[in-house]
Amino acid sequence: MRVVVVGATGNVGTSVVRALAVDDTVSSIVGVARRLPGWRIDRTDWRQADVATDDLTRIFDGADAVVHLAWLFQPTRDPATTWRSNVLGSMRVFHAAAEAGVPALVHASSVGAYSPGPKDRPVDENWPTHGWPGAAYGREKAYVERVLDVFEHDHPSIRVVRMRPGFIFQRVAATEQRRLFGGPFVPRRLVKAGRIPFLPDIPGLRLQVLHAEDAAEAYRLAVTRPVRGAFNLATEPVLEPHDLAKLLDTRTVRVPRGLAKAAVAAGWHLRLVPAAPGLLDLALRLPVMNVDRARDVLGWTPRHTSWDTMREMFDGLYAGAGMDTAPLAPDGGPAGRIKEFATGVGGRSSS
Repeated sequence: MRVVVVGATGNVGTSVVRALAVDDTVSSIVGVARRLPGWRIDRTDWRQADVATDDLTRIFDGADAVVHLAWLFQPTRDPATTWRSNVLGSMRVFHAAAEAGVPALVHASSVGAYSPGPKDRPVDENWPTHGWPGAAYGREKAYVERVLDVFEHDHPSIRVVRMRPGFIFQRVAATEQRRLFGGPFVPRRLVKAGRIPFLPDIPGLRLQVLHAEDAAEAYRLAVTRPVRGAFNLATEPVLEPHDLAKLLDTRTVRVPRGLAKAAVAAGWHLRLVPAAPGLLDLALRLPVMNVDRARDVLGWTPRHTSWDTMREMFDGLYAGAGMDTAPLAPDGGPAGRIKEFATGVGGRSSS
């Protein structure tokens, strides 16, 4: 089996390539990225391409499956750029897969595609996927779901799988997460048990997370097994602010939603943080997902708990961890932080 992984150098992409590389049914992997990595792995060839502009059909020729993971979180201050890459780029990926006659397409959707939903009971894959219009991430993920609806109708012979994971973390992606969402002013040495004075406890904030290795295993199963449709992906338990406070050996301070949103908005407008304020609104509205279908149909069982995943994430933040790909580059120290600030906090592509 020949598998093409689009967006193969990021948090999920590197893990998916690793998972496929040890599967005996996978004979070769083509990793596609905008910037070629220094990282090398068995059975994998690399192709440099941008989903928004480059010819993808030739890269997909002869593939048995395409895994589409490429996604820009930044620049949050230029939503036209993220729309071109995330929405129009996804449309180009789907069109190229059809043109190349690829029999299977596995797409990285997200919990962020879901419409606002309950926090006190889990929803399955039939919950509406209209996103939250106040956040570009939710709008774009939801729009691509509609594009896939049409694609499946027009190409019934192509097996389409939609993965809807929660928040995906691992140690080597911690610095990327800090760059994308925290920015250059987050002091990495503060992210250690006993050093943070408090965490804000925002009403309604409940997070479902999973380890990148577990996400990658789900993608491997989706590639190699004859499944279709959507799959929610998350591990237990669902986390609340007091759970994160326990991991960091600190306390929580109740912060009203309005005050939290105002603080994030002020930080974004002052160019202190790269994450747009709509992302907090989105997180507060996300439903809690039921993952039974991934277990029963896909045969997926996560190996890492939410506690383990977040503990590893915090350790990676403290260490400035990373690896030899452009998105996952380790913390560059003071010089790297200055470069982040000088090139625009939230104003450029960093993945």
